[in-house]
Amino acid sequence: MYLFAYIMQATAMITAICGAALALLDLWQGRCATLRLVEKAHWIVTGGLALAAALLLHALFWQDYGLKYVADYTDNLLPVFYRLTAFWAGQQGSMLFWALMVAMGGTAFALTRAANNLLPATRLWFWAFFYCVMAFFGLILTSFSNPFIMQTPAPADGGGLNPLLQHPGMIIHPPLLFLGYGGFTVPACLALAQCLAGKRAEESAWFILTRPFLLGAWIFLTAGILLGAWWAYLELGWGGYWAWDPVENASLVPWLVATAALHTIILQERRGKLARANVYLMVMTMVSAFFATFLVRSGVIDSVHAFGNGPVGLPLAVFVISATAIAIFVPLATRSESAPLEGLASREGMLTLVPWFLLALGAIIITATMWPVISRIWSPSPAGLDASFYNKVCLPLATLLLVIMAACPWLGWKGGLRSKGGALAALLVFSATAAGVWTLGYREPVPLVATAAAASIAWGAVLLAFCGKVGIDPRLLGAFGTHLGIALATIGIAFSGPYSIEKDVSLASGASETVGGYTLTLKDISVSRHPGYEALTGVFSVARGGDALGTLAPERRIYDKFGSMQFSQVDTIPGPGDELYASLMGMDDAGRAHLRFSIKPLVNWLWVGGAIMSLLPLMGLARRRKRDDGDGNAGTAGNDG
Repeated sequence: MYLFAYIMQATAMITAICGAALALLDLWQGRCATLRLVEKAHWIVTGGLALAAALLLHALFWQDYGLKYVADYTDNLLPVFYRLTAFWAGQQGSMLFWALMVAMGGTAFALTRAANNLLPATRLWFWAFFYCVMAFFGLILTSFSNPFIMQTPAPADGGGLNPLLQHPGMIIHPPLLFLGYGGFTVPACLALAQCLAGKRAEESAWFILTRPFLLGAWIFLTAGILLGAWWAYLELGWGGYWAWDPVENASLVPWLVATAALHTIILQERRGKLARANVYLMVMTMVSAFFATFLVRSGVIDSVHAFGNGPVGLPLAVFVISATAIAIFVPLATRSESAPLEGLASREGMLTLVPWFLLALGAIIITATMWPVISRIWSPSPAGLDASFYNKVCLPLATLLLVIMAACPWLGWKGGLRSKGGALAALLVFSATAAGVWTLGYREPVPLVATAAAASIAWGAVLLAFCGKVGIDPRLLGAFGTHLGIALATIGIAFSGPYSIEKDVSLASGASETVGGYTLTLKDISVSRHPGYEALTGVFSVARGGDALGTLAPERRIYDKFGSMQFSQVDTIPGPGDELYASLMGMDDAGRAHLRFSIKPLVNWLWVGGAIMSLLPLMGLARRRKRDDGDGNAGTAGNDG
């Protein structure tokens, strides 16, 4: 059965190679004789990978430990929903899942009217690029990362899933990331195809034809990153949600590049500019996703999230380098007819600055993440850069970007103010918020400016979304709603990071201690036995000003199959202002509980803003409506940067 699954993976790879070869042969000969055959090949590619995935899920469900992957990531005690989600817990399974998502994306695009209306040359180029990507996945799955390796004899029990992955966030976080990574493949391949076919004037632009894939991928990636931060906050027990870990950084870089592309696409759609730059950015979005995978799976960097050293590092590096070369040279080899950009004192100029800031952040993050590798050139003992470096460099840049976002909507495309009253009100909101934050005693400059800019963005987003000239438009709501989500998330980050209070306390039974105005009292601490693990649980009552707020019951667990390694189960008392966060560190011989207690101001604004960022962009999938942009130009609703 598992030999059949491997054959299905190999069939998908061979079909993709043949499909790409036939497409390139037709292009070389200047004909389209095999176009129908090329376009039908995606059914075999997708079908083969789907059958392989179904067989892996079957093995996970029935706990077939004769399959090494099942034995490595499940055991007899693991609930069925965690057994099935072990599909993407390991390197081999996650690569199969990613490949399947990309293949299904290609099939979905092939079934659209937009794909069928493309000119033959564009279709051939699209499938040539798309099948090359699928052939690479097939090579990885058949030669370097095969999930269908058997072992004899089959053990009676498996090694078990890492307890850190036994969390609802880890059920959803990885597939969302892979849906995001994979979703950019279709727009990237079509961008290259239109560029090389040279028929852009005779077809709808690639970013219009692939809008559902482009926006969908951005939404999935955004939600995946935020769910990963939420998981780290609740599961790792250190009290934060973003540690600038290399693997966290690796997922952030594709998001930054994709967000830059979404803004430059506005200039092409509204102003007919930056066509070549958009092709480059779209392809580099896809490439950066593969680079993120290279960081996680090659062993070049150390991370708590990484898969460690593996055989996929070299082929991933070759693919990233080759695709980067294509992303650079294909747009340069095509003719550009873009008009010059307007000055910086215009909406066009500001929209040009936004991608530069995003790309600068991405470049800094990649360089800092790879610093241990880069510094090996001159140092025998390379050292990585800690979180303080990222905070000192990236956060001020991100704050300047927020200021640009606050100002941009009020500028005209060619300069001047779109609305003097709106611009003045935005400035007043910025100033009043900054003054209020200062008066309340929050005076660190970067969080203060970021909060003021976020308030101005939020005010502008609501006003522009609901006070347009043609009424409420779904795409307009989606665009400005996303900015509203960014503003709320920014406020959550600005306060929960620098203004959190954290203290380690030790309490005997019945004893109390006050931290930041909150009184903790240890009610009970006990050791209990559960299937597969032993838990130390502390129960703490929390009060403020004599009013009881609730109970915190964090745990410290030791799992039978993971030696003496301890795992923290935090507990929180959420709120719109402060969130109380407790992580149990242990118990001493005298029976005293050692607790790390944190007060996280406005942290839930981050999750609320993130949810808005992940949901409202769906409105961008609505049909376009023409509107006046205030400069006398008819434009598309929902694309006002």
